[in-house]
Amino acid sequence: MKFEKHIPSDKLRPYIKYYVVSENDFEKEYKVFPSANLVIGFQYKGQLFNVRDNLEIKLSSSGITGVSDSYKTFKNSANIGTILIYFTEIGFAHFSSNPVNELFNLSISLDDIFTKTKVNEVEEKLTLASTDKQRIKITEQFLISQLKDFQSDKLIIEAVKLIYQSQGTIRIKELNEKLCISQSPFEKRFRKIVGISPKKFASIIRFNSVLDHLNKNKSLTEICYDNNFFDQAHFIKDFKQFTGDTPENFKRFL
Repeated sequence: MKFEKHIPSDKLRPYIKYYVVSENDFEKEYKVFPSANLVIGFQYKGQLFNVRDNLEIKLSSSGITGVSDSYKTFKNSANIGTILIYFTEIGFAHFSSNPVNELFNLSISLDDIFTKTKVNEVEEKLTLASTDKQRIKITEQFLISQLKDFQSDKLIIEAVKLIYQSQGTIRIKELNEKLCISQSPFEKRFRKIVGISPKKFASIIRFNSVLDHLNKNKSLTEICYDNNFFDQAHFIKDFKQFTGDTPENFKRFL
């Protein structure tokens, strides 16, 4: 199995966190847990399926997955190869005029967002490419062609920064006070750019903080209270929503 990260060019670095070239010779079913990053995927060989209620739903060879507040289950065919584009929290808003929150909890075909002929052109080039370097170059050329020239929302960038600094534990009321903005217009701007409400975004950041703590020698009680959960019942409920499992069972398989 191959899972290699690549850094974007300087022009795209404010919007793209990194690319991943992923290949697997074997069929595999796996979970993807909530993260704060919208992701585009190009399959240059093989097929990918979304698994729901034991049904396998074939996905387009080029797709986009919005920010989600629950886990998703995927299954890849044998001999699959994929280019994954992980956007920064505010990045995708610079490539599409559609509000990013319209993609919340969705995995859809990329030609629902971008021109079908452009997407097909990228797919054909990626299929013919023989090296990862060529594939990354093709992907970047497509992204640059879609990049829109407008200023980033500095207030939302600051909000994202504050949420990360608190590891997702900051109260939204406190966030509004720090940013000197009332709740309703702030939430509207945040959802449009980041793709999710600030409260749900913070809960995803807190969840990922919990995952980091699970890899350390800490008890579940310590992890619960270190991440400002009201009690263990709330901790377990949130964790099951994000992973489909209890923290105790999840930790056994780390």
